[in-house]
Amino acid sequence: MVTLGLRRVEDGVAAKHPALQQYAACQSHAFLKGIGTFLAGSGAAFAVQKLVNRKVPYGLQWSLLLAGAAGSLASYAVTRAETQKCSDFWIYLETGKFPQELAMAGGVSQPAEDLPSPEDRGSAASLVRKNKYGDIVE
Repeated sequence: MVTLGLRRVEDGVAAKHPALQQYAACQSHAFLKGIGTFLAGSGAAFAVQKLVNRKVPYGLQWSLLLAGAAGSLASYAVTRAETQKCSDFWIYLETGKFPQELAMAGGVSQPAEDLPSPEDRGSAASLVRKNKYGDIVE
């Protein structure tokens, strides 16, 4: 068993995906960046509201609500963007190509209904290739 953060991963999975540690570290960084964005965004929104509050007075609960909402939206946007970067990084580490290259080359995975049936797999066995990790490459 290999420890990955707080979880333990089977040796077979870790051997099949040697870049799992880097991907987990990237995801962890993305989530921490999102938390930092929430705190900074909420604080900045609250400070701006306090400055505006001098001209247009309104209650503290509304300032906190709006600051929390602004921080949440900013955090969501940052976390989503960083997670997408991690996903692209994972694809690069697994395939050696960027996702944009795979999309241009037609490397988009097939839907399940287009996969050959078990009877057809014998004839299609010569068409199936596997990468060094044992994954089927089209």
